[in-house]
Amino acid sequence: MTDASKDSFYRQGFMKTLGAKLVSIEKGLVKLECDFHKKLTQQHGYFHAGVLTSLADVACGYAAHSMMPAGSEVLSVEFKTNFIRPAKAAKIIATGEVIKSGKTLTFCEAKVTDETEEVIFATMQATMICLKK
Repeated sequence: MTDASKDSFYRQGFMKTLGAKLVSIEKGLVKLECDFHKKLTQQHGYFHAGVLTSLADVACGYAAHSMMPAGSEVLSVEFKTNFIRPAKAAKIIATGEVIKSGKTLTFCEAKVTDETEEVIFATMQATMICLKK
């Protein structure tokens, strides 16, 4: 994991608010985790859908960024999230993976699971754009 990627992730105020942590970054593959906390729930006590969506989006973004030229920035262009089951776990894991990387657009998929990575709570398809400085 590069220091630049790590620094970039931890500059995100919203990820701090969620208590999200960067677990790993490899070329085209990123893993994040977030511990359960009552402040991250919806009215039934499950992780809020916005938490799952945000983690999946960021995992896709950093996976895409890992394939981009040095000095590039990444932004989300669009994404679609499917919620498979309510998310009740001590910790959730978001794994983002690049499906196809292009000069401008990168296509990614993510899944959000429990801490064993066996129970899938949500999936995402996302398109990221490379912004050159």
